[in-house]
Amino acid sequence: MDPKYSAQDVARCDLCKTAIAHNYCDFCHVNLCKPCIGEHISDEYDKHKIVPILQRKSTLNYPKCEIHPNEVCQYQCEDCNIFVCTHCFASKQHKEHEFLKLEESFSAKKKHILKDREELEEQILPTYEEIAVDLENQITNLDGEYKKLTSEMSKQREEIHREVDNAFDQMELEIGEIKVKHHSILQKHLDEIKQLQSLMQQTLKALNEIEESNEVTSIIHYSSKNEQFIKLPAKVHVSMPKFIPKQREKEQLCSLIGKLTPLSTTLEERVFTAKKPNTSVRELLDEPEILSTIKTGHEKLFSVTCLNEEQIWTSGGTADIKCLNIQGVLQKTIKSKSGEWPNDIAVVRDGALLYIDWKTSTVYKVKNDQTEEIIRIQGWIPIYLCVTFSGDLLVTMHSEDKTQSKVVRYSGSTVKQTIQFDEEGQPLYSGNANRYIKYISENRNLDICVADYGACAVVVVNQARKLRFRYTGPSSSIKNKPFKPYGITTDSQSRILTSDGDNHCIHILDTDGQFLRYIDNCDLDGPYGLCVDSDDSLFACEYYKGNVKKIRYS
Repeated sequence: MDPKYSAQDVARCDLCKTAIAHNYCDFCHVNLCKPCIGEHISDEYDKHKIVPILQRKSTLNYPKCEIHPNEVCQYQCEDCNIFVCTHCFASKQHKEHEFLKLEESFSAKKKHILKDREELEEQILPTYEEIAVDLENQITNLDGEYKKLTSEMSKQREEIHREVDNAFDQMELEIGEIKVKHHSILQKHLDEIKQLQSLMQQTLKALNEIEESNEVTSIIHYSSKNEQFIKLPAKVHVSMPKFIPKQREKEQLCSLIGKLTPLSTTLEERVFTAKKPNTSVRELLDEPEILSTIKTGHEKLFSVTCLNEEQIWTSGGTADIKCLNIQGVLQKTIKSKSGEWPNDIAVVRDGALLYIDWKTSTVYKVKNDQTEEIIRIQGWIPIYLCVTFSGDLLVTMHSEDKTQSKVVRYSGSTVKQTIQFDEEGQPLYSGNANRYIKYISENRNLDICVADYGACAVVVVNQARKLRFRYTGPSSSIKNKPFKPYGITTDSQSRILTSDGDNHCIHILDTDGQFLRYIDNCDLDGPYGLCVDSDDSLFACEYYKGNVKKIRYS
């Protein structure tokens, strides 16, 4: 069914006003039911054109000829730059002139409009959204950054006698003033960006209207405005002030405390670069194949993540986090701090291991056998995590009563972004006390993909927190049980892979959530956590058997 015509806006016949219109006169521009077609064409007018309603407005609406009122203009005289009819075409006035067919010009211009709309909608506008999100994140992080700055100053302050308190107080006031100025600079640029975004939305709306129009004059006279948006605004750089301490002396205390560097604001020119499609296409294999089966020794196997081409980390229902090579030989074992099983694991760029200790609501980092607490969460329990391409950390978590869920983006230990509700204020993710599995992965297009077991759906939002789609299984399923996703990962082609443990298979989706195929020929037993390596080999956990299967599927 054409999405333009839903059950809520059925077209009615313009003659009888009651029956559903299945046809359309493309010359008179009226909706017609089948019984009324005969009445409509009974006037013996020979230019009626009856088409199915879904093909309405397929006939071009040419302009009337100013010289021959009963004729329409189907040509454009290039020498005179006017529209002409066939009579004008053959007249002496236009002898030996060059002509263009309006139908060809119309088609070419339509293609240009479509290209403009797609460029604005898919390239330029998302770039502005990224800029706006970056500025919003900078503003959100101001309190945390200035808190760090104040903390550094306070350490120096504690070492100096009480008589210098007044000098410190004065400097704190200065920090506050600088912060206000910092905020004002960023807010000014954000307001400018949002003003441009609003203008682009208006332009996009106009383009959509023009694109649907068959008015030749407006189409031919269309002039692209994209050029004014392609030149991106300069990127604002506001450097954080620094507190520079000095050694204590008894004299001139105020000058010896240190000083704050002033705000330094620079504008870096942004250049719009259209995103190029991935030219290294890897097609799906007709028959996925098992490359190896790695026995981990876990009785219940939850998660797997690649350390490098030869080693993987695994975690399950005990405190042990095991590193094994592809041959299944144990390389190292780490135990969680609390002695409880880790909810999830991930590896950062430098090879350090991250794991979630749900018992203490903490994310730990392990490197060179040293364990460091990097995030401790209050009031919420972290459950799953992934490392983004920018080095940020995405963590799914639920409230302590398990009635609410959200995704939080961290830069280091600082919260950069929270994703919990859609644009209507409705929860994006399920809050189910017994079904809190929510593995997470970032796609190559920076979409955030969550396998929401409680919602029986893969929930995908873009980096601006807007819902892109929910995948609840293929439209016609050949599987016996309802789709309930467990693990999730993405590959170099921006495909999404999610495990369907109850049906013992893996679903492969394209970047827009369209089902591509199953991996159901590899004798998978309750697939759970997933990951892919740099060569797009899939590693799939088997929950009950404790095995990791390495699978080639593309």
